[in-house]
Amino acid sequence: MTDSLLIVGTGALATLFAARLAAAGVDVTMLGTWPEGLAALREKGASLDGEAGSLVRVADSPQTCHEVKYALVLTKAWQTERAARQLVDCMADDGLVVTLQNGLGNDGVLSGYLGQSRVGRGVTTLGATLLGPGVVRPGGDGTVTLEAHPRLISLEEMLRVARFNVNVVEDAQSLVWGKLVVNAAINPLTALLQVKNGELIENIPAHTLMGKLAREAALVAEALGVTLPFPGPERAAEEVVQRTAENTSSMLQDILRGAQTEVDVINGAIVCFGEKNNVPTPVNRVMWSLVKALSDRGKII
Repeated sequence: MTDSLLIVGTGALATLFAARLAAAGVDVTMLGTWPEGLAALREKGASLDGEAGSLVRVADSPQTCHEVKYALVLTKAWQTERAARQLVDCMADDGLVVTLQNGLGNDGVLSGYLGQSRVGRGVTTLGATLLGPGVVRPGGDGTVTLEAHPRLISLEEMLRVARFNVNVVEDAQSLVWGKLVVNAAINPLTALLQVKNGELIENIPAHTLMGKLAREAALVAEALGVTLPFPGPERAAEEVVQRTAENTSSMLQDILRGAQTEVDVINGAIVCFGEKNNVPTPVNRVMWSLVKALSDRGKII
């Protein structure tokens, strides 16, 4: 097994993956720009809540990473272009970069800089809450689904050694859109109401809006010829909310700390694809605008 991996990002999911992989013996390097996060990772390693940190290497510049064979991109979607520029200087000619990010279009951005042969995509249903620099609380069980690629075998082995539930599929498009539909239904509502996922079921108006958001997104997917991995979008969103009831969504985490959200590549992407395919998406449009307005207010005390 090739036991060296670059993780681009220092946020919640990046720290979760780094902690589990490093604890399993994988040589992990984390590349990021967050000074406090890098300092904590360098000093104490990447740690799951209540556990000792696992040693990781830390890089704040692509110049310190050379001839990388495998990389996971776990940044926010709006940071993808920066990550792609960094990876141009890091990756070996026969290397593989896999994105597990939220939203649409991340693989296209990476391919524009690195070439399609060096980029793979996947989806994860794992959740995590960043408790502080280098420390993360896992959000329950989930899967990592990777799209088949000729260079994938060693990365797949690393993830399995770290006890991730890994699936490999021929085409991840259905799953990418499935996650998008669910995220579009849950994330903006939790961000606006500032509640954990589970409260969306308990609040009748929020529950109704969640269903409308999911249905609109599913209709856009249908117009694009995408077959979703579930028969009912409303029920799929409800099941995720029930399974992750105690989770704080990534969009709410961003709002609470005054960071830019991924609403543009979630609800915004649904609106844009809807416009191009004559599918009305009024509820997603309102959510997109409201989250943008809330985000522009800055950190919420």
